[in-house]
Amino acid sequence: MAVLRFKALELVDHRKPVDVPQTSQKISEYYGKNVFGLEAMRTTMSGEYFKKLVTSIKHGTKVDRAVADAVAAAMKTWALSKGATHYTHWFQPLTGATAEKHDSFFDLNADGQAIENFKGSALVQQEPDASSFPNGGIRNTFEARGYTAWDPTSPAFIMDSYGAKTLCIPTVFVAYTGEALDYKTPLLKTLSFLDRAAVEVCQYFDKDVTRVTATLGIEQEYFLVDKALFDARPDLIMTGRTLFGHAPAKGQQLEDHYFGSIPPRVHAFMLDFEQEALKLGIPLRTRHNEVAPNQFECAPTFEDANLAVDHNQLLMDLMNKVAERHNFKALLHEKPFKGVNGSGKHNNWAISTDTGVNLLSPGKRPKENLQFLAFFASTIMAVYKHADLLRASIASANNDHRLGANEAPPAIMSVFIGSQLDAVLNELENNSQIAIDKGDNLYLKLGIDKIPEILLDNTDRNRTSPFAFTGNKFEFRAVGSSANSSSAMTILNAIVADQLIDFKQKVDVLIDKGKKKEVAIVEIIREYIKASKAIRFEGNGYSQEWEDEAASRGLSNVRTTPQALDFLVSSTSEDLFIRNSIFSKVELHARHEILLEEYTKKIQIESRVLGDLANNHVIPTAIAYQNKLIHNIKGLRELGLDQGEYTEETIESIKFISKHVNIIKRNVEEMIEARKVANKIEDARERAINYCDVVRPYFDVIRYSVDKLELMVDDEDWPLVKYREMLFRH
Repeated sequence: MAVLRFKALELVDHRKPVDVPQTSQKISEYYGKNVFGLEAMRTTMSGEYFKKLVTSIKHGTKVDRAVADAVAAAMKTWALSKGATHYTHWFQPLTGATAEKHDSFFDLNADGQAIENFKGSALVQQEPDASSFPNGGIRNTFEARGYTAWDPTSPAFIMDSYGAKTLCIPTVFVAYTGEALDYKTPLLKTLSFLDRAAVEVCQYFDKDVTRVTATLGIEQEYFLVDKALFDARPDLIMTGRTLFGHAPAKGQQLEDHYFGSIPPRVHAFMLDFEQEALKLGIPLRTRHNEVAPNQFECAPTFEDANLAVDHNQLLMDLMNKVAERHNFKALLHEKPFKGVNGSGKHNNWAISTDTGVNLLSPGKRPKENLQFLAFFASTIMAVYKHADLLRASIASANNDHRLGANEAPPAIMSVFIGSQLDAVLNELENNSQIAIDKGDNLYLKLGIDKIPEILLDNTDRNRTSPFAFTGNKFEFRAVGSSANSSSAMTILNAIVADQLIDFKQKVDVLIDKGKKKEVAIVEIIREYIKASKAIRFEGNGYSQEWEDEAASRGLSNVRTTPQALDFLVSSTSEDLFIRNSIFSKVELHARHEILLEEYTKKIQIESRVLGDLANNHVIPTAIAYQNKLIHNIKGLRELGLDQGEYTEETIESIKFISKHVNIIKRNVEEMIEARKVANKIEDARERAINYCDVVRPYFDVIRYSVDKLELMVDDEDWPLVKYREMLFRH
């Protein structure tokens, strides 16, 4: 292993930036060139069918068979002109990754002649094996049927992989009996739910609003490690994170990496990656160095939430493919290195009307500001009522390493809105009942006129909040870097939509009692402000004081995934999902079981890799080095030089190595026995909790001793690539 390490380091020293041919001087000239979007449809379809398709997409109605056939014919012509030979339904099963099964356009006609064929039926539906994907017991192994069905709201695209071009068609994935087996299906349901609920509230302010869309901008953080160094770390290969590794003398403490000059090899990767992403219609606009060494970020502009999620899933896949061309590995794990910042995926969420209004942005008129406050207060109230469900939405074995650390939001869900907006809400809360006479200016009395001025430069500066208002959007920062954002966005859309329904019902009751509409709206806003005050926090989310205060406010602080996932199937969550037709009880409990099993499997794999590395790499290396020291002592004694201070220190080193080798051996053996016990537990929840509470604690004990040995053993002998080499060699 030591030989492999030094060969890898030698390779890194000779790496040069890969030459990246510039596609064009103007991004606008090639943006979306590999996407079958509206413009491509317009030029390849008849006007009648194109209009029908656009109407179906806009109103969420079913695309009829004739239109599907027309789209398929146009899509085939376009794809073939791009050099595609195969097509696939591209979907997002509950593995967290994307999936695809390629079929050729090639077919034989009745005369046995070769033709290219692609019908509307192939566009609309395919039948992959449902039982081979996580299903939580929904599908039996012998009942393998499942269906992928075309999502016309997300455009098809051409994926070029080493010269092989494939037409990818975004789809949902459902069981034969109709249950959702993917992330996209419930997301689409909640987007429709939010649309209906928000439009009803918008009618108080603007009768022209007929549609509301959730928009999303997803910031993606990641690490880059040279491929040779990655290949020399079995833990990175198998788990995505380093299970061992002592912190280097210099990490991120000087804060000199953040926004620093981008290293040449990394810059070449970014250019290549961005060009490929832009061709696929992913609107990347930002790139920069992140806080940790060898950590970076890319961010797109805002898009429709469904498309933004699709693009982020595609982006992660693309990132890995392009990284290979540059002899890098992109690490998307939430905490690949201990002691330096982990990686998140900040989800910037807003809601906009078809009249061009961002409902989370104050306007120039008091009426617009009242509308803003209605949606703003409803969102905060929704987060307050369902904070535990939001925590469940971002729970994973990977994210447990990150949440609550000194660079990520804590596991406590809270909302940051900034001191100035906080003052506005406090003023609204404390206002007594306002009597409205003819000609009175309600907005002036409430101070609503001041909101645009207050928000002029009220951007968020609190990086410790998991859910922060940042001027015209909410930023959900607790989402993990490797996660599918659908999980978090499905729940956020659902809880806000449900709260908006509550808002509308309560306002209507007051109006029916004779209240003026604006007064009724303000009263419910005030009610929400008072009720949800406990979730608002403007201070340091990392502090012990906040943990104590959060507990006194009744806010949960659930640090581990198995316990956090309980919130997914609580009576409150079941009521929310079932009442609004987002998940059936069967689907909800299936997802709960799938997530528990995923957690167990990840900890199980990490445990096995950790034991293998400790027993077969670390301990033999430590003993071999110890034997060198023993041989040295023997030599000194033969020369009669065994009484000095140097000899005593060497003997202490030998004892030190023995101590930590014994600790590692004992704890690895105990961990293996604990794993055997956990594996016999049949209940998925109990098994996951056992892995969390009994098996996982051995990791830190074993790691401590391994990392101590890393400092002791001769650098020339140590088998694993070190942190300083992975984080500072590029």
